[in-house]
Amino acid sequence: MKLRPQLCILFSLALVLTGWLMAGGGPARAADRPQPTEEELRKLASAGPAKATATPKQPRKLLVFTLCKGYYHVSIPYGAKAIQFMGQKTGAFTATISDDIAMFEPDTLRQFDGVCFVSALGELFLPDNVDQLPPAQQAAAKANDARLKKNFFEWLRSGHGMAAIHGASALFDRTPEFGAALGGVFDSHPWNAFEKIAVKLDEPENPLLAAFAGRGFEIIDEGYQFKEPYSRRTDRVLYSMDTARMDMNKPHLRPDHDFGLCWVRKVGAGRVFYTALGHNAEEFWNPALLRHLLDGIQFTLGDLDVPTAPATP
Repeated sequence: MKLRPQLCILFSLALVLTGWLMAGGGPARAADRPQPTEEELRKLASAGPAKATATPKQPRKLLVFTLCKGYYHVSIPYGAKAIQFMGQKTGAFTATISDDIAMFEPDTLRQFDGVCFVSALGELFLPDNVDQLPPAQQAAAKANDARLKKNFFEWLRSGHGMAAIHGASALFDRTPEFGAALGGVFDSHPWNAFEKIAVKLDEPENPLLAAFAGRGFEIIDEGYQFKEPYSRRTDRVLYSMDTARMDMNKPHLRPDHDFGLCWVRKVGAGRVFYTALGHNAEEFWNPALLRHLLDGIQFTLGDLDVPTAPATP
């Protein structure tokens, strides 16, 4: 059977779009973005731990932030719901899911013990058309952006917590202070979302890795690499790419082949946890990954003590 040229073009476009969606991308309009089905919600709820590793020192409130200005990961609502379910199930925290930047107003943000950015990325506090606004409006928008960021960094340094998942390493990409706080900035993903990546545990005995029982693992996910300020001299790296078990015939790899995937650090009195995992929706009903995420969040909230000093002097 032969297809007419017009049908061939349409068919090719459909294949491209299908592959893009399967790889984790999604529609730009929030109303068109897929949400977990009832069956998937049951998976997300049941896969999480039954009990928190640490007993909260006080009732905890966590802001789960999902606003995305750029490449939209279809896994975002899955991760957000999985985290909310874990908080309910274990009593570790009460989660509020939001994509409203008003949550970062001083009087609102101070109500939370921590924030978890689930693949939130881009300059969240700026209007999408900021560069096209009249000068006065542009100046006002940039002043508001600076005000909200200043409040956020002061809040974090004062002893609160930030957890960041996957695409959040491209959050506030025009703001070096955020990259410095996070401990790294997304550079590229030499390994795509369909590839199996091999992970080695840099600190098998670290409490935040208890879910993996001291053993490395494999997972279908994008293999990220990071640019400055990522460094083992400033970040305590918990796990990284096991390059001995990976296809290293990729272009533009870091010359040092240091592909850290998860780390913790301190920012003033605040605590930061980052993992590059979480590109694909089904990862959020992986019991080991959910336990790991819960432990990481409990660390940021101040309930689970772990070493944060860089292991590399």
